[in-house]
Order: sequence, then C-alpha cells, then structure tokens
Amino acid sequence: MHSASQDWSGRYQLPQHRGNGPIGRARDWLDERGKPAWLAAMILGFVAFWPIGLAILGYMIWSKRMVGCSTRGHSRRYNAASTGNVAFDAYREETLKRLEDEHREFRDFLGKLREAKDKAEFDQFMNQRGDKSED
Repeated sequence: MHSASQDWSGRYQLPQHRGNGPIGRARDWLDERGKPAWLAAMILGFVAFWPIGLAILGYMIWSKRMVGCSTRGHSRRYNAASTGNVAFDAYREETLKRLEDEHREFRDFLGKLREAKDKAEFDQFMNQRGDKSED
C-alpha cells in the first residue's frame, strides 16, 4: 500500500486522494502519469465502447483534469494547489486577481482605441466622398 512521505520540512504528508477500489486506483495511476495517460484512456474508451470514452471525457471535464488545455477566449485563472503558507497563498491570489483586472482593462482600452480609429477612418472616408460628389 502507499506510505506517507516526508516533505522538505520533515513533516509527514499523507498521499492525496488515494482511492479505494479499482476505479480509485485507476484514477490515481492515470493522475501519476498526467494528461497524456488520461487522453489515451479516453480514446481507448471510445474505441472499446463509446459510452466509456464519453464517461471518461465527462469525468475529465468535471474534475478539471482538462484545465490548461486551452485558454483561448477563457479566463487565464491560475488554479494552483495551496503551498501551505496562508500569507503567500493570499498574496498570490491577490496578485493574480490584480493582473487579471489589468489585463481586462488593457483589452478594453485597446478596444476603445480600435473603435476611435475606425470612426476616424470612416469620418475621413465620408468627408472624401462628400468632396467627390460636389465636383
């Protein structure tokens, strides 16, 4: 069976979410091998019997094992495990929130600049068009 391990400070840590039964052991085995193992299991599940593959995909999404696969169009929220230091975790969360807020403000600023540029170009076009019609 799994034994407790020591961390850098010498304290003992129990293994996280060690499952009971074959499903829990399979989950732990896949977790130790990372996302490629989960993706391979999902593909094999679809090949063997499509509801199994669908169930694995649903579990991967529900348990957030697919986090980080794509951030395009989504929040870039960094979801790290606790370091055990409450002060550092609070500082990290506050800093990440501030950076996300600044990123959103910058995107909004760029959007307003694009709108202003588009309006100026359109106004210039309309002025030139008006000059041609007077000829």
